[in-house]
Amino acid sequence: MKLRSLLGMPGLRLEVVTGEDELDRPIRWVVTTDLIDPGRYLRGGELVLTGLVWRTDPADSEAFVAALAGAGVSGLAAWDLTLGAVPDDLTAACRRHRLPLFKVPEDVAFATVTEEVVRHLSGARAADLTALLDRHRRLVEGTGLGAVLDLVGHCHVLAPTGRVVAGPPPADPAALAAAFLGAPRLPHHVPDQDMSVFAVSPADTPRVADWFVALEGDAAGWPPERHTMAGELAAIVALERARLRADDRASQDIVTAAFSGDDLPDPDGLAPPVVAVAASAQGPLRPGELRTVLSEVVPGPRPVVGLLDGEAVALVPSGGRDVAAAVQDALGLLAPGLAGTRVAVGVSGAAAPAGLRGAIEEARHARRLAATRPSPVCVVRHEELATHVLLLASVPDDVRRMFRVRLLDPLHSYDEAHGADLVRTLETFLRNSGSWTRCAEELHLHVNSVRYRVQRIQDLTGRDLSRMEDRVDFFLALLV
Repeated sequence: MKLRSLLGMPGLRLEVVTGEDELDRPIRWVVTTDLIDPGRYLRGGELVLTGLVWRTDPADSEAFVAALAGAGVSGLAAWDLTLGAVPDDLTAACRRHRLPLFKVPEDVAFATVTEEVVRHLSGARAADLTALLDRHRRLVEGTGLGAVLDLVGHCHVLAPTGRVVAGPPPADPAALAAAFLGAPRLPHHVPDQDMSVFAVSPADTPRVADWFVALEGDAAGWPPERHTMAGELAAIVALERARLRADDRASQDIVTAAFSGDDLPDPDGLAPPVVAVAASAQGPLRPGELRTVLSEVVPGPRPVVGLLDGEAVALVPSGGRDVAAAVQDALGLLAPGLAGTRVAVGVSGAAAPAGLRGAIEEARHARRLAATRPSPVCVVRHEELATHVLLLASVPDDVRRMFRVRLLDPLHSYDEAHGADLVRTLETFLRNSGSWTRCAEELHLHVNSVRYRVQRIQDLTGRDLSRMEDRVDFFLALLV
């Protein structure tokens, strides 16, 4: 209940002395005190009742009200039986600290005020419980999250890309999503929209693989009852999300069948042409979480996503869309939550249902190529496979690593020991097609210095840079 509700209780007949513009503050509990500094016994949100026994001179009012304001109480109700009035110094102190002040009629006992407020608070909690049970009932009956959120009001469920899962669209979904992904801790208040965001899943779930709930107001000032309601709402959303994941098994069966070349168990949702998308992750994302992320970033309402040897693979009806661009844009939105994670994605060309196995292979080759690049998030299209790098993408990681180490480690070690810059010289020499002059100009060296460095490279590696075969080997080693 709010302070304003006190004025509607005819048995109390409270009058506002000051603070008319602060009457929407919530009341968490009611406390009676005669201590001049009761702050250590208050938790915030209380309606404080006092008979001013603590007041010996006007200066005491400032100390008392400052203690209440510092504790975050919602309002003060007072009466001085000796004076037969509310002292002006108390009113002035409440006005300075923006603390609403009520006058209690002389014939109304503080016990009456306490009893009436507690009765209303208990009734509100009972109503919250009833609404909670009703939300559960509606969800079980299959009416979905929309009906649940209608009961809560001013509430939104969103994916980490800013996609609205349920509820009306907020003013700026992308800003809420960015705040959710980047917040040091949750719940987190977003001041520009006066919304607090909560994770749906347990704390060990990466936020990029979760949904979140946005509720109106700053959670730091909520009473315990509202925090409980937010937690229950998150649990309900998690239940609905788990229900929707029942489709994961069917999607996995379709991906497995497509890769095996078997007939699809349910091909109706894959209107040709179809694009395959393969993704891998290095970092904290587990395979199931990677599949969730891929489900979110590929376009379309119900993508078919499964796992193949630790990779997540999606089959997406292209519908004339640029699937690679859509995935790149969506991963860009998730960037605040991908710290410490490298994501490599490959996208195939469009294929008919009979060609899905080839499309998946093409996407996986493109994904391997993306994994060789230094960018933390890299999307490679199938068009890039029509070059020499296709050969590298198809070679196992350990083979590529051994190839690079054998050729380049002697140069890296020499550079670290002598500051010789041999690796950079090799890159420049190959980029200039073995031209001593152009290489020297680019490195700002004399040609003889370049010749000396190249000779040192050959001595350390046992290779001859005048031979095309050795140049190609060095070029590929630098590429991987």
